[in-house]
Amino acid sequence: MKKVHLMMLATVFTAVLLGIGVQKPLFAQATPGQPANLDEQQLRSFAKVYVQVEKLRETYAPRAKEASGPEEGKKIQQEVQSEFQRVLTKEGLTEESYTKIFQVASADQDVRKKVLQMIAEEKGKS
Repeated sequence: MKKVHLMMLATVFTAVLLGIGVQKPLFAQATPGQPANLDEQQLRSFAKVYVQVEKLRETYAPRAKEASGPEEGKKIQQEVQSEFQRVLTKEGLTEESYTKIFQVASADQDVRKKVLQMIAEEKGKS
């Protein structure tokens, strides 16, 4: 039973983070076609959020694996989502805008290079 519960928690946790692009290879090739109508500030905000999401994963993944039951797992999931929303709001993004930037960067090599550079700069600040 505990194994099933851990698998469920891992699935839920992964689903939350996959929804924001964390567990996927960073900017895997996607189908082109979306226009890159993104300004420098939006890309920088995305990079800041991306780095914070990585930190959230590092913080919450071990806790999710060690959760003692479904209630604790749900509480951890809610904390992750709340923190993600806080970071998005702080940077002036929504889940939709974050996802759009991720998709554009996946499809547009120039945008991807710029965002990867910004992510590296943000990681350097930490």
